[in-house]
Amino acid sequence: MPEHAHLLIWPHAGVRVSDILLTIKQPVTQRCVAWVKRSAPHFLPAMLDSQPNGKHFFRFWQRGGGYDRNLWSTREIHEKIAYIHNNPVRRELVARAQDWPWSSLHAWETGLDQPITIDRQSVPMLGV
Repeated sequence: MPEHAHLLIWPHAGVRVSDILLTIKQPVTQRCVAWVKRSAPHFLPAMLDSQPNGKHFFRFWQRGGGYDRNLWSTREIHEKIAYIHNNPVRRELVARAQDWPWSSLHAWETGLDQPITIDRQSVPMLGV
């Protein structure tokens, strides 16, 4: 999505979701800020975040943990995957989910891990 991302994860035992998100968010922020400083420095004020403690830094991600929830059934998992794939259609960014170039739908349909790698073995099958 232009202003947000969807991520469906199943952490291994003992792994905290907050650690996974930090591992993803920190390097993306660093690369984004470096790119903006080089290529679009006029945008830096829009990224400036002033903390209540008086510290200032550049933010790429919104504050907060996002809109996360636990999924407890196979049906819920498949509903969320369909929701993620159809989000660009609902937002009227494309006519068909297959037309969104950054979707994991391509990987699900073709079995090729493009544009991203998905762990098909960890997703429980419906009706099994």
